[in-house]
Amino acid sequence: MSKPNYSGTYHMVEQENMDAYLAALDINIALRKIVLLLRPTKEITHDPATGAMKIRTLTTFKNFIMDFTIGKEFTEDLGPVDGRTCQTTVSWEGDKLVCVQRGEKEGRGWTHWLEGNKLHLEMRVQGIVAKQVFKKAE
Repeated sequence: MSKPNYSGTYHMVEQENMDAYLAALDINIALRKIVLLLRPTKEITHDPATGAMKIRTLTTFKNFIMDFTIGKEFTEDLGPVDGRTCQTTVSWEGDKLVCVQRGEKEGRGWTHWLEGNKLHLEMRVQGIVAKQVFKKAE
C-alpha cells in the first residue's frame, strides 16, 4: 500500500500542553510565553518515491527547517529550538510519520499524521505530550 503524500502548506489552528512540553525542554519562561503566542505555518515537500522530505516550520519569531530521508538516521541541529543536537530517525508506522530523537532528553520525538485536510502533530519529551493541529491551505 502506498504512503500518503504530506506535501502542502498547513496553518496551525489549535495546540494543547505546549507550555509543559517547552518547560521539559528547559526553555525559559519568557521564551515560552512568546512561543505560546505564535501560530506557525508548516510547508512540507515530500517525495513518496524517494522518501525525501523537507519540513519548514515558519513563524514571525524564528524558522526551523528539517530536511531528511524517511528511514535514514541523521544528526539534527535543534539549536533554533533548545540549543541541542540529537540523532534523529523518521520512519513510517502505518500512515503516520514517527520521529525518534536520541540525545540528552529521554523519550523525545514526534508523530505526524493526516486526517482529511488536517495535519496532526504530537510532540513528546520525558513523558510530556503536546499536540498541534494544522489545516491545509487551499
